[in-house]
Amino acid sequence: MDKMIMEKMEFYGYHGVFPEERKLGQKFYIDTTFFFDLQLAGKSDDLNQTINYAEVYDVIKGIVEGHSYQLIEALAENIASIVLKTYTKIKEITVKVTKPNPPFDIHFSGVTVEIHRKSV
Repeated sequence: MDKMIMEKMEFYGYHGVFPEERKLGQKFYIDTTFFFDLQLAGKSDDLNQTINYAEVYDVIKGIVEGHSYQLIEALAENIASIVLKTYTKIKEITVKVTKPNPPFDIHFSGVTVEIHRKSV
């Protein structure tokens, strides 16, 4: 199956278990891979035959910046669920959520969860 990949979208959100995270917020990086047939769009050069990634970006931004989750797993799950329901052309989705600055005295470049879901 064909793929459309949106990498390292950066948003400011209020997600975390600790009250400070949910009050102060921080950056989150989102990567998505959409699995669907791109052949007709490629042959026709018609935006209506594909997914408008600018619109998908706005949907994801609304989820990340408009809601608050304790777990980045829940954030990833909601992104996957809403995108699959909104864009029925997408048959499968992979969502990666990276929290680059978790509130721990640990030195690494962040924590990432990655999920893969299929439309039902």
